[in-house]
Amino acid sequence: MPEEYFEDLEIGDTREFGSYEVTKPEVLEFAEQYDPQPFHVDEAAAEQSMFGGLIASGWHTASMTMRMLVDNVMAESKATGAVGVDDLRWSQPVRPGDTLTVETEVLDKEPNYMPGIGLVRSGATVYADGTQVMSFVGLVLYQMREPEQRESAD
Repeated sequence: MPEEYFEDLEIGDTREFGSYEVTKPEVLEFAEQYDPQPFHVDEAAAEQSMFGGLIASGWHTASMTMRMLVDNVMAESKATGAVGVDDLRWSQPVRPGDTLTVETEVLDKEPNYMPGIGLVRSGATVYADGTQVMSFVGLVLYQMREPEQRESAD
């Protein structure tokens, strides 16, 4: 697959990818270090919580998603990082044993974000075994193929 520049992305472009198995040791390790709430780190407490069992931190879900984005999109592109994330939502808990997949859609593009760089707003929906568990809009920076021919930002 050739490297993708800003100009190669079209509004409406979609992708489906990934297959990330969520493991109990990884859920516990992440939560113990970064989000040690009882329903993330203590199975007995998690059983008594509103979740009825151990769940991954939402930040862990975001991190696993980032790994899939890098492996399946960014590694073959001219993406140069991001300036943020909008509308992050965790709609369902992620549990050990779930398998995550991602679907993305290019929502908007802004040329001339900075010299030689364009901004792409990309919607992402994350699924665990077919059920939506997270969504967000990534604000991703892409190199432009021909920056000297940038469109006017007017």
